Amino acid sequence: MDSARSWWVWAASVVAYLIAVTQRTSFGVAGLQATERFDATASVLAMFSVVQLVVYAGLQIPVGLMIDRWGPRQMIASGAVLMVVGQALLALAASVPAGLVGRFFVGAGDAMTFVSVIRLLPAWFSGYRIPMLTQFTGMIGQLGQLLSLVPFAALLLWAGWSNAFLSLAALGVLALGLALVAIRNQPGPRPAAPPGTRPKTLAMLAGAWREPGTRLGFWTHFSTQFSANVFLLAWGYPFLVSGQGLEPSLASGLMTIFVAVALLFGPFFGGAVSRYPLRRSTLAFGIVFGIVVGWLAVLLWPGRAPLWLLVVLIVLVAIGGPGSMIGFDFARTFNPPNITGTATGIVNVGGFFAALVSVSAIGLLLDVQHAAAGGEGDLYTLDAFRWALAFQFLPLAVGAWGMLSSRRAARAAMARRGIIVPPLLGSIARRARRARRGRRDPES
Repeated sequence: MDSARSWWVWAASVVAYLIAVTQRTSFGVAGLQATERFDATASVLAMFSVVQLVVYAGLQIPVGLMIDRWGPRQMIASGAVLMVVGQALLALAASVPAGLVGRFFVGAGDAMTFVSVIRLLPAWFSGYRIPMLTQFTGMIGQLGQLLSLVPFAALLLWAGWSNAFLSLAALGVLALGLALVAIRNQPGPRPAAPPGTRPKTLAMLAGAWREPGTRLGFWTHFSTQFSANVFLLAWGYPFLVSGQGLEPSLASGLMTIFVAVALLFGPFFGGAVSRYPLRRSTLAFGIVFGIVVGWLAVLLWPGRAPLWLLVVLIVLVAIGGPGSMIGFDFARTFNPPNITGTATGIVNVGGFFAALVSVSAIGLLLDVQHAAAGGEGDLYTLDAFRWALAFQFLPLAVGAWGMLSSRRAARAAMARRGIIVPPLLGSIARRARRARRGRRDPES
């Protein structure tokens, strides 16, 4: 635990996760080229992201169960193989069905990576390090977005579709090598479970879901992360270029803000969660409120929004990325170690399920408006984007309700164990009084 070998294992697993994020977000900057290559409408284009998200979200719970049974190293290696296959198929695809098969494999491989990396942390590091390391894992992983937004986007324009996606398949081979050579499940051999003591799959799943902290983590991830996925995986780039009239290079540059925000806010959230574990949900509610305010300001702005307001929107939406890591901390601290992988998989379903519903609904709303206009003119108009992107307020409201109800149940369970969460305003007032007393009496 906490040894030099621990850091090597973590570093190798994080690089594998960075590669998975690159594979996941690559299609977000290829949307306009995909429209031409596959002669696709908005709904069909959305299907590429929807298929990937459906597979990703649908596999989270099975992957969590498999991690608890077989270990994260095996899952990271398997995920890398699937992503290599998926990107190679997409590179050669000349039709929509063939492209969707490629994204299916990419989504399946991606689904096996992040939860596995998170599951490695309690095996190799002490508990007090884990909230910060969870944030650093997410931060470094977001550099994968930078790889897809800058070098991959440039390679796509310069070398063409097939060569660009084959280069992503080569990155998957690197992730496979790291998993086989450098990653191990735990410092020593895994102890064998006594006969008859290994829990059944359904029992593991039911036990994790019954824990209100797991449900609080699910709804936290659901509410904070999905809007960033909608922006990065499908509709952010077309919205900035076609809806807001930005140059493609500027739009790509703006989307790199997601990486900068993750690097800036990740350590802050990790430190805050470690220092104030009873206020994690309050921090998550603040993030959701910021996302709502950002979208309201841009969608209600008369005409195209000014550049500064688009930057504010992207920052507020991007904060949801590192903010969603709070959900995994709920899963870790409310569940016993033997079902942590299962609970983490349940939590990770949240944001991606909300994203796949939103991505498909936005594409459908864009097509409906285009058909209502007689099928004439630009598919991606600003007014069409306004109505379509406003759909996000529905899952935001559902997620906030879920957070409130599950937090109430989690705090009731904590109270039965003797842990009382005092009201926030009262805690702030007491802290202020202690600070004033300290200034009056420095010796105290």
